Amino acid sequence: MLDVPQIAKELGARFAEADQELFLVGGSVRDILQGKPWLDLDFATSAHPTETTRLLRGWADRKYLVGVRFGTVGALKDGTRIEITTFRKEVYAEEHRKPAVTFGDDVFVDLSRRDFTINAMAVRLPDGEFVDPYGGVKALSAGVLDTPLDPETSFSDDPLRMIRAARFVAQLGVRPAERVVVAMRAMGERLEIVSAERIRDELDKLLVAEDAPAGLELLVDTGLADRFLPELPALSLEQDPVHRHKDVLRHTYAVVARCEPDAVLRLAALLHDVGKPATRKITPEGVTFHHHEVEGARIARARLGELRYPKSVIDDVCTLIELHLRFHGYGDGAWSDAAVRRFVRDAGPLLDRLNQLTRADVTTRNEKRAKAFAKLQDELEERIAALAEQENLEAMRPPLDGKQVMDVLGLQPGPEIGEALAYLMEIRLERGPISDTEAVELLRAWAAAR
Repeated sequence: MLDVPQIAKELGARFAEADQELFLVGGSVRDILQGKPWLDLDFATSAHPTETTRLLRGWADRKYLVGVRFGTVGALKDGTRIEITTFRKEVYAEEHRKPAVTFGDDVFVDLSRRDFTINAMAVRLPDGEFVDPYGGVKALSAGVLDTPLDPETSFSDDPLRMIRAARFVAQLGVRPAERVVVAMRAMGERLEIVSAERIRDELDKLLVAEDAPAGLELLVDTGLADRFLPELPALSLEQDPVHRHKDVLRHTYAVVARCEPDAVLRLAALLHDVGKPATRKITPEGVTFHHHEVEGARIARARLGELRYPKSVIDDVCTLIELHLRFHGYGDGAWSDAAVRRFVRDAGPLLDRLNQLTRADVTTRNEKRAKAFAKLQDELEERIAALAEQENLEAMRPPLDGKQVMDVLGLQPGPEIGEALAYLMEIRLERGPISDTEAVELLRAWAAAR
């Protein structure tokens, strides 16, 4: 018997009264076994969606029917989100992205078609009987990720499960069974029928996991990354025997790990060096990657677009990649206040993420060099804070707006207004805050010189 949340017992009693079976399943059971807090609850039932919807009437605070055609009815009860899915089998046709759903009548068959044994455990409701036909508890205790049936069958049912395996390695600290790894290496082409959006969502979950590098390494080692993120394995550059350089792929894993689990920040960390293979040159002085940040941003924009990331996410990630080397110029000589203002202006709302990415990018084992770099970064952040206190850097804008420029110069709307505002913004960056009177004088002098 397993103690389950009261809300699950209540729901189980409603289904039992209607002569329907209901089981708590999936990650909810795994979390309860491990004593972890649960956020959502997943259920499997003998009831079909129409009957499930009827049984939720008067009990659920809200119902969600978007997944009904796949046998899933969602609901909200006392702030807890639940999903109730009819016992089912789902098998992908070779050429189709959407699973063909066949409702079943046996919880053991349902559990056999689930992704991994650690998610193929169930609790019968409302009595709390624990059901574990495929050794999920044993696998969880041993830290092993395996499939209820043979992995070829599981991954054929839903090829996305191969990427999910890497995600669970990153999230749960488990290791894949050898037969799972073998199947992942052999079945990569099956990912072609999985939509870019589903792959993107799994990648996002992997990247913010506690041990994201472990999951990424599994994707690279099995060849799956070649299918949807080939720029990552490409970072395993061939070492130059004379001018040796650090392993860019291992460096990337380390940078990801050093960033806080923020999806945009870790995407930028993952892709910050993808421009290196294309810009790599071996010179008498050593290996160089000139302008790899520019090339990297271009590559990242194309790849993230293919993975159907929102434009706002793509823009933020690419801005971080483009700017991640900017700080290194700070160590070449003291930045002027104008340079600090430009750094803040260009980073905009991404400033804190950029500072974190810059720090994470220093993975040198040279302790003296690492401390010197950290000291410089501290100095820059202190200067930013001091200037922000004096000048409100977050609100940096030209001292006059477009209407004022038109009034001063007697112009109609047009490109000249934008040029005038750009000029005034440069003055603001160079000098700091200036009065409206001085701005008008500078603007008239600029116009006269033109």
